Amino acid sequence: MLNNNKILVGKIVAPQGIRGEVRVNTYTENPMDFKTLNVIGDKFGDGDFKFVRVVPSSNVIIAKIRGVDDRNMAETLRGNELYVTRDSLPPVADDEYYQADLIGFDVVRNGKKIGIVDCFQNYGAGDIIELDNGDMVSFIGARVDKNMRVIYVG
Repeated sequence: MLNNNKILVGKIVAPQGIRGEVRVNTYTENPMDFKTLNVIGDKFGDGDFKFVRVVPSSNVIIAKIRGVDDRNMAETLRGNELYVTRDSLPPVADDEYYQADLIGFDVVRNGKKIGIVDCFQNYGAGDIIELDNGDMVSFIGARVDKNMRVIYVG
């Protein structure tokens, strides 16, 4: 993501039931964070919304969004990426990072640079680094050197 002021925290993947609830794939450390986050949706422009109810189910939550009251309206939100503003996030410790901060880092395997971080993906089996050359490598077990701006992968 080029705009480093917005951090991707989830995506609406489907409607749930007939009362306007939606299934949200969360990218936060704790899915229950959605109860307190000030979320901005890409299909809502600059308007933000609050989750009225959050029910966790692994990294997918079922959420009721204020103003979304039927399945048809919920269906229009499918694919909506959810963000928070950077300044609303807590600061990280020295040994922590937000994945958004790793965009642009070099990725090294066996001492050889294999690409530059373009974005992160997660298809359910763990985080994947998508490189600028289109290759994808597992982020599982990677070591991040924030000072050198390098991610070492196995």
